[in-house]
Amino acid sequence: MKDTQIQKLIKAEAKRQKNVINLIASENYVSKDVLTALGSELTNKYAEGYPGRRYYGGNEIVDKVELLCISRALKLFKLKPTEWHVNAQLLSGSPANFALYSALVPIGGKIMGMKLSSGGHLTHGHPLSMTGKLWKPIQFELDSQREIIDYDALLKIAIKEKPDMIVAGFTAYPRIVDFKKFRKIADACGALLHVDMAHFSGLVAGGQYPSPFPYADTVMTTTHKSLRGPRQALVFVRKDAREFDKKLDKMVIPGLFGGPHENNIAAVAVALKEADSPVFKKYAKQVIQNAKTLAKELQKRGWRIISGGTDSHLILVDTWMQGAGVSGKEASIRLEKAGIIVNMNTIPGDTRSVMDPSGIRLGTCAETTRGKKEKDMLKIAEKIDTALRAKK
Repeated sequence: MKDTQIQKLIKAEAKRQKNVINLIASENYVSKDVLTALGSELTNKYAEGYPGRRYYGGNEIVDKVELLCISRALKLFKLKPTEWHVNAQLLSGSPANFALYSALVPIGGKIMGMKLSSGGHLTHGHPLSMTGKLWKPIQFELDSQREIIDYDALLKIAIKEKPDMIVAGFTAYPRIVDFKKFRKIADACGALLHVDMAHFSGLVAGGQYPSPFPYADTVMTTTHKSLRGPRQALVFVRKDAREFDKKLDKMVIPGLFGGPHENNIAAVAVALKEADSPVFKKYAKQVIQNAKTLAKELQKRGWRIISGGTDSHLILVDTWMQGAGVSGKEASIRLEKAGIIVNMNTIPGDTRSVMDPSGIRLGTCAETTRGKKEKDMLKIAEKIDTALRAKK
């Protein structure tokens, strides 16, 4: 690379990644093949529109790339192309959710989702998000005692509020979501059911987490977390008389976006093929085994794990209320000094600021990619405990 400044920074970041324990739940390490696709000549092509319907010429090859990505997405999640439509042009999870809501929920309509402090995402109707400004948010919280979803309480809220769309999914909820119960709740109030599986799509692909597709009307996933691909998103919608496919595609282009990033789409296609393998299924299983081991070991050392454990790749740890009196921000700083990267996170019932909350979020996808197993989680738990209990 002729630009030595950028080259130096890239090398420094590669070294940083290599020398830390990465427990960021929303990060992973892609393969060399994914990196090759990202840095390919596909970067050069402007492809506004859809395969066979572009506004520019010279797209016969990128059309094949995009269609291959779509077909691999359907195959990986065992979906029939006659029943499901995929839009592969979304750049990340937040704009993907925004595009879907814009297509299917009238402005001012109601969107019901998990509250941020309970483990939901900003785009599930948080007041600071545009999804909480353009649509009326109906936010639900976890059962305060068990720290899990109370489906009976959700049903009551849904029947009372009659939302246009219910969002099932999370960014910091460690337990399995019961999509069948969410379907019944949506049917009871006449709402669409949207599943945000950005965090656990790789676990679904690996057969280690229930698939939302039998119950959902629409599904969104990012591709850079447990799916181990580039930073991109996929949106799946059912094909039926409601014409969700046409509404979504029209909202993406020309409604919200211009030319898609075909190099990213190619990299997603690579990752989808990698995920459709026995090796990836073993990986997904190990991710959860590692998370359960790490959670149990931290519990043994006196740390309160939110909801008492995990069913996925994700762990929430209370470092303040019943821990060592270390705020989430301070915990993150201490751990980074010890070579462990996490993120501060609110926990259910949190009374502290989101910028300095009561807990931290851990995830095992990235370190499992690097070959870590249960015995390694025991050592990591010890390092976490030592760093958090150390005196300033």
